[in-house]
Amino acid sequence: MSIEISQQLQPTLQAKVTPKQIAANYILQMSSVELQEAIAQELDENPALEMEELPSCPICGRPVSGNYCTDCMPRKGEGDKDDGPGLTADDLPGDGQTRLRDEADEFDPIARAEADFTLEDHLTWNLHALLPTRLHPVADHVIGALDSNGFLTETDAEIAAETGTSIDDVDQVLAAMKGLDPIGIGSRSITESLLAQVEYLREQSHIEVPPYAEEVIGEHLAELGERRFREVAAAVGATQRQVTTVWEFVKANLNPYPTAAFTAAVSGDSSRSIVRPDVLIRDTDGELTVEVVESRRFSLHVAPIYSSLSSKLRSAETTEDEKQHVRQYVGRAKFFIDNINRRRATIQRIAECLVERQRDYLLHGVQHLVPLTRAEVGEIIGMHESTVSRATAEKYVMLPRGEVVPFSHFFTASLGIKDQIKRMIEAEDPRHPYSDQEIADALAEEGIALARRTVAKYRDELQILPARLRHR
Repeated sequence: MSIEISQQLQPTLQAKVTPKQIAANYILQMSSVELQEAIAQELDENPALEMEELPSCPICGRPVSGNYCTDCMPRKGEGDKDDGPGLTADDLPGDGQTRLRDEADEFDPIARAEADFTLEDHLTWNLHALLPTRLHPVADHVIGALDSNGFLTETDAEIAAETGTSIDDVDQVLAAMKGLDPIGIGSRSITESLLAQVEYLREQSHIEVPPYAEEVIGEHLAELGERRFREVAAAVGATQRQVTTVWEFVKANLNPYPTAAFTAAVSGDSSRSIVRPDVLIRDTDGELTVEVVESRRFSLHVAPIYSSLSSKLRSAETTEDEKQHVRQYVGRAKFFIDNINRRRATIQRIAECLVERQRDYLLHGVQHLVPLTRAEVGEIIGMHESTVSRATAEKYVMLPRGEVVPFSHFFTASLGIKDQIKRMIEAEDPRHPYSDQEIADALAEEGIALARRTVAKYRDELQILPARLRHR
């Protein structure tokens, strides 16, 4: 018997993730606030990168020299018989310039969204949608009782006494708030806030929650913060490595202060945080258009002096150190600009696809939302599902009616059904409330096939009591 050993070359295909792809994905998944911070950091560190502000009219889109568009904004004597030339902001004293900027902001949908849609508005809008009308005053009181960190400063009994309601009513409002972003809002301590976030991640997220997370956070948070891992491990019956894993998980995924997780604060007051829309969808006579907001906020380019030096790299007068310096920073600037442009183009393509698929929802409301997944969007536009997920994570869209919603709304088909269930229950006879089966039967008559247990699930998510407890 003989054994032969031979070597053969066989071509194989293997997908590799390059450093460029990693950097591009990192920028793609940033929120608008994180992107602005990244740009500011890059501008500080890279002398070859410059940013040009792009002042433009928020109405007509034409370039403007300052904060005033003479084609769209009020002119001197408008409405009078004076046909003289219009005033610009530069023609007025300081107060006049401020007034014109304020008038311009009234026409700017971005400025209006940033100024008006605060955390308070976000909570009010969602709680009013989830709760019956009689509990709206309780919800408003609870929102007003939140401190700057998003923690509730009153007990259930105090809230009930001040609103003239029962403890059960207060519990219903707090239960509804528990499921809202930012997760942990309405908690009464850092520990309670962190545990609410852990519960949410365990149920809703793809992020894996490590063992002993609840025990460590709930009972030994102070020791964890002091990195006394050995003591915590002995107390909960875990290994030191498992406690270290919990510590790393908390640092990477949780936020002790709910309002800090919302968005950047206005004037240092986190209780008046804003949601900046990343995409605007406009309705112009039935024609829906998409605009990525970043395109009107800034323009990045290589500094002219570095562009000139880059073209002279072969000159004998340039030293090797100078060549290396120019190559390094110019290449880094071009790479950063290319990633920003790719991000913008990716978000634009995804938004345009969503507008095409969810047109009825945009024009006629949540009842017309159709089932749609990120994988389907990726297939339509030729992108991987993970790319669509990164591009839409922590980003917001301003709808034609002025409402600012997260991208995730477009992928939540149950929103329309939940709204229909809510409206059915609100219109029911208080003496004979609908059972879950009766609601399922009524939906079936309208062509919506839904099991009774699914109706019960959606009803619970809406924080609506079962029929036997709604009887009054």
